[in-house]
Order: sequence, then structure tokens, then C-alpha cells
Amino acid sequence: MSETGFDIVEVLKRLPHRYPLLLVDRVAELVADERIHAVKAVSFNEDFFQGHFPGAPIMPGVLQIEALAQAAGVLAVESLGLAGSGKLVYFMAIENAKFRAPVTPGVLLDLKAEFVQKRARVCKFAGEASVDGKVTCEVQFTAMIADAPE
Repeated sequence: MSETGFDIVEVLKRLPHRYPLLLVDRVAELVADERIHAVKAVSFNEDFFQGHFPGAPIMPGVLQIEALAQAAGVLAVESLGLAGSGKLVYFMAIENAKFRAPVTPGVLLDLKAEFVQKRARVCKFAGEASVDGKVTCEVQFTAMIADAPE
């Protein structure tokens, strides 16, 4: 683990997601209270490529948004001092989603999210996914930090 980023072992300590729905492989940079740059290695072995689409595999846009939300979840728990607390980050709203280019197997999907507004229980984020500097998805979303259900 470096001062600004961390590997999958540290990601697993901060997110409750597990395979096949864990969509963050590494955090390249995290600036608490500001922004995160995470990475998803998109492999042909991903379950969703079996049906989306046979012969022309494309990562579903909703999974790009989910990957951005997971990256933002890491940013939120780190910024609010909640890492290891058992708190969960839930979607409340997804706004202005735009899909600019397809994401295909064999790429590194860069996930960048930043706070637009931060409160103790509700945060708003702006997110952008890209491959080799080309934007694939842009979105704004709101999330709530809450206790896990019993």
C-alpha cells in the first residue's frame, strides 16, 4: 500500500462486495475529502460477457456506473473515517448518465469519482469512467451511508 493508493487486499477491507460483483481491483490514488482514481481490469472471463453480447462483448453501462459507485464508496468510507465500521453505502439517485464509448474485454477501466457534496450520511458524487483517456461513461449519483441490515 502506498500513501495515495492501495491494492485489492485493501479494497476488500473497505467494500462489502465480492466476486462476481466486486468491480474495483485497485485504487491508484485517493485524496480524502476530494477524489479517487480506481481501476477495474476488464477480463473476457467476466460473467456478463457471456450474454452481453455473444460475438461482440461489451461491458454493460449499468456495471460501469456500479464500478464508479464502488470507487466512490471507498472514497466515502475513507473520507468519513468509516473503513472497517460495517457501514454500507447505498445508491439513492443516479442522474445525467451518459455513455460515450463501449468497454470491451482486455482493457483497464479508469474510474474517477469526486465529491460534489458531502454530509455525514448523504453524499453526492460526479463520476467518469475511461479507457486510455477516452471517456466511456459520465454520471452523477447520490448515496446514503447506513448500517447494514440485520
